[in-house]
Amino acid sequence: MSDSRESRDGDLPVEDDYESLPPTASFATHMAAGAVAGILEHTVMYPVDSVKTRMQTLQPDPRAQYRSVYEALSRIVRTEGPLRPLRGLSVTLLGAGPAHALYFACYEKLKHRLSQLLQSRGNSHIANGMAGGVATILHDAVMNPAEVVKQRMQVYNSPYRGLWDCVWRVCRAEGVVAFYRSYGTQLLMNMPFQAVHFVTYELIQEQLNPGRRYRPDSHVLAGAAAGAVSAGITTPLDVCKTLLNTQEGVAGRSLSGVADAARTVYRLGGAPAFFRGTWPRVLYQMPSTAIAWGVYEFFKHNLS
Repeated sequence: MSDSRESRDGDLPVEDDYESLPPTASFATHMAAGAVAGILEHTVMYPVDSVKTRMQTLQPDPRAQYRSVYEALSRIVRTEGPLRPLRGLSVTLLGAGPAHALYFACYEKLKHRLSQLLQSRGNSHIANGMAGGVATILHDAVMNPAEVVKQRMQVYNSPYRGLWDCVWRVCRAEGVVAFYRSYGTQLLMNMPFQAVHFVTYELIQEQLNPGRRYRPDSHVLAGAAAGAVSAGITTPLDVCKTLLNTQEGVAGRSLSGVADAARTVYRLGGAPAFFRGTWPRVLYQMPSTAIAWGVYEFFKHNLS
């Protein structure tokens, strides 16, 4: 539990720890901290995310087959230009700010409400997992269209000139539904991802930081571990999501959902295809979640 100090009149204890922020701070405070964390998370590791998308392609162009993250980045920069790994970043930042603002704010409020219901005192891991799952629904509703545009711009030899060209051409050819075709798969992946993520983060925090004080090292380490574990577990669903977003390797029809995508993945590459891009996905998520938690806890501490 948080430490306390005496108030100025010597009568009432006052919380002296930033962990007192969640139940008392405004929704806007959590949203501001979450928005900054989300934007930095996606910006710093975006080139690795671009590599992950390409390595998950089931029928890659011979000129876009890579053995490692380093080789992929080197070849992309050398043959397509130094800014190519950042293509699609603008739409990601447009979505990441509001998506993460809702995500962290919803998580903090629900975590404390559910913990009070399920466990009168202390931290409830069930509440953490449930809060993370519900927060994901809001996050993905905002982020899914941005993911579709981003991944279509990341693939090798993408036909789109820019963000709005991609939006316009996808709308005209496939309709608005194309931006939410992978929403079910995204939720199916992200709800267990975030549940595992939050539970792992809170468990490690209990070991490294039992006093729940502001300790940047514990937040960063716990965030990195939580991201790695969650990313590895959910890679098969991420492969299906990428296929639904890009529709690459599918001729004459559009894939309609996770079952259709899973059948196509298996048909084109067998069981190993579900684990394409596992290493770049883990490599992306570890520092990304470390950055997100480090920045979020920093702003939460200072805004208190």
